[in-house]
Amino acid sequence: MTERDRITVIIPTFNEEENLRDCLDSVDWADEIFVVDSFSSDRTLEIARDADVRFVQHEYVDSATQKNWAIPQATHEWVMIVDADERVTSELRNEILQILGSPNRAAGYDIGRSNFFLGKPVRYSGWQNDSCIRLFRRDKGRYQDRQVHADVVIDGEVAQTRGRLDHHTFRSFDQYMAKFNRYTTLAASDRASRTGRVTFVHLALRPMARFIRQYFLKLGILDGRTGLIISCLAAYSVFMKYARLWEMRIKEK
Repeated sequence: MTERDRITVIIPTFNEEENLRDCLDSVDWADEIFVVDSFSSDRTLEIARDADVRFVQHEYVDSATQKNWAIPQATHEWVMIVDADERVTSELRNEILQILGSPNRAAGYDIGRSNFFLGKPVRYSGWQNDSCIRLFRRDKGRYQDRQVHADVVIDGEVAQTRGRLDHHTFRSFDQYMAKFNRYTTLAASDRASRTGRVTFVHLALRPMARFIRQYFLKLGILDGRTGLIISCLAAYSVFMKYARLWEMRIKEK
């Protein structure tokens, strides 16, 4: 067998009992699986311990901070970040193992995602080009200092993988709305320093523009009812982000 570098897969979790086992099965080829939990109250801890992985609990501030804390704790030189609702496909696994055994490698790798919403595949709706840097050398990558939608910044060359992650975004609207509330609150905080007075443009025109972009320009219409729902939810998230910022401004006064 060809020698290759070893890899740590980092899985951040919070109440992921429905997702974690399948995620762990998809990364059982890794040299180390490192689950970083934000004090789950469900069976996440039990599932992780049954799988005999490395498990720690660490106080959650935001996603980027949690991952930036975990990355230096990885045992091996290469790390891969995999969320609990993601699955590493066999094609991607084989490609990663080839990368780890190759002498000519980039410092980081951007990985595409195939998305599913309530179990249905989403081929358009602005999600068709979804990708993120998830595989990189431990000392070459850190997440941006942002509370939401933080990307990994790589010190060096970034390449693209052919293999993709399967991303099972939401299982129910209850789960979506719980995450939605956290996201819009954090997004409003991120916007606070960059946005002055919240106006009609923020509350009406920007949500409308988001819907038009995702449903028509990004071809959400081709995803049928799923695309319509995703586009409406995206527009509503923009509205609530600015509505929460408006609420923050009132409380500041």
